[in-house]
Amino acid sequence: MFYRIIQTMRKISFAFEGRMANRAAFRAVFAILALALPITAGAQQQSAPPLLDAMTTELHRAFTSLGKQGDAKQLPPYFLSYSVSDATVTVIQAQYGALVNSASNHLRVADVQVRLGEPKLDNTHGGHRGSAVNSATLPLADDREALARSLWLATNAGYGKALENYLQVKTEAEVRAKEEDSSPDFSQEAPQVYLGKPAPPVKIDRAAWEQRIRALSLVFRDFPDVNQNMVMLAAQNETDYFVSSEDSRVLAPHLQARVIVVAMTRADDGMDLFRMQTFEAETVEGLPAQAEMEKAVRDLGNSLEALRKAPVTEPFDGPAILSGRAAAVFFHEVLGHRLEGQRQRGDDEGQTFTKEVGKDVLPTFLSVADDPTLTTFGKTWLSGNYQYDDEGQKAQRVALIEEGVLKTFLMSRLPIASFANSNGHGRAQTGKVPTGRQGNLIVTSTKTESEAKLRKQLIEEAKKQGKTYGLYFEDISSGFAVTQRSAPQAFSVIPLVVWRVYVDGRPDELVRGVSIVGTPLAAMKRILVTGDKSEVFNGECGAESGTIPVSAVAPAMLVSEMETQKQAQGTARPPILPIPSEKK
Repeated sequence: MFYRIIQTMRKISFAFEGRMANRAAFRAVFAILALALPITAGAQQQSAPPLLDAMTTELHRAFTSLGKQGDAKQLPPYFLSYSVSDATVTVIQAQYGALVNSASNHLRVADVQVRLGEPKLDNTHGGHRGSAVNSATLPLADDREALARSLWLATNAGYGKALENYLQVKTEAEVRAKEEDSSPDFSQEAPQVYLGKPAPPVKIDRAAWEQRIRALSLVFRDFPDVNQNMVMLAAQNETDYFVSSEDSRVLAPHLQARVIVVAMTRADDGMDLFRMQTFEAETVEGLPAQAEMEKAVRDLGNSLEALRKAPVTEPFDGPAILSGRAAAVFFHEVLGHRLEGQRQRGDDEGQTFTKEVGKDVLPTFLSVADDPTLTTFGKTWLSGNYQYDDEGQKAQRVALIEEGVLKTFLMSRLPIASFANSNGHGRAQTGKVPTGRQGNLIVTSTKTESEAKLRKQLIEEAKKQGKTYGLYFEDISSGFAVTQRSAPQAFSVIPLVVWRVYVDGRPDELVRGVSIVGTPLAAMKRILVTGDKSEVFNGECGAESGTIPVSAVAPAMLVSEMETQKQAQGTARPPILPIPSEKK
């Protein structure tokens, strides 16, 4: 649920990894029954907060009353849940050394989920999945009557939407052909009860952080060709509450602080170029020292200046190295999305790996797991961590691929053939129905080489293929993965920094405008060897259940064949009016 509040409050979508082209990615930068339940081992012994108490009481009243008022056209729900994100947020934003925003906010957003019919067939079936959820803003005060009335109103609206869609589902079931996967619409799960300690409000030295963010953005004044920039601190302390008619009751805190740096330039030929840098920690105290961040910002500015002058790429098909960070994004986009459970059912889904369980899908030296229970990798904070998913299920480490063999998928409470239960990966932003999503995707290897040997093997492979150079992908930002069968099962990934590594010993050459394209089954089998050090990618991922924070960890990888093409190029000129100069 993390970042749901920022999404609701500011409608900001950080497209670090988002599914869009280079230019669009940059523009995207500018949610009295349960009181008697036992508390499980490990949960803190404490009384329920007023918000959780109000949620529990109103849910019990609604669940025992809905559809039982004598109207033959009404149906009682078989499942009802309330999910509330209660967060305090501080956002400080600057550009060119001046503040453009500094605000703190407190917001409570509730998702009411209503399911009618039965688990085998309910109002969410097929294209009606979104009918399960209705969202509402809740009062900030712990006023039980105000909270109860707000939940009551959202529940009534949600019930009406669910009833309308259930009638449509029943009609469609009578006239359509048999589906490939006749799994139920909702899984049976054991109740979860966990009462953690609510997250404290965000408390930071506002004036000091305003000065720090201003100072970071001031660096871009030294780069006249950087025509847009943004530096932002987003600190959020969130408490996620969940209660359901199955007697689940969860209270889980989540804290995170992030500094985001984005800058853009335009080459003389009209191509837009951008770079992004992020710093993450649990709280602002864990963020890097100012000097370290200022150096990273200056490096980012220098990189953009170099990219402006770099030649445009030519189409290429040959060996390449993905840095650890680039490989992490690549695996998240090309493989991870296709291992999400809901993509294995539905007449519209391409089902790339649906029938590959038990088969080799990667070289035998590679394994892939998703572990949202990890908060750090080494000293790096992982954005994709959580204790309980957005369906109130406990987070689990899931071994997706072991020694190249596909074992399972990332499951929400939407069953698929041969996999009937959740494994704690049902995730969504406010207003969306949770689906199987990635958290912390971890790629490990048993066939590793040092960076120097990896580079040497790249050159040898290029020579063997008769190429004058191989490619080194230093940084990747975003991508686009097609998983629908109505289109080719292909992907496009947008690198930010790409180098040509020449076989004749010439210095490496920076190029721009590169787009990686291909098909997942082929791309995954072309990995020859990996590096011996792993790197972390932290970002945000957009899909049908909304935008959520994710992480991916992977070592550098040597690929025997990588196909690239030119990105779409703009036609607008760089700014015609000279940049204002400071008065002397």
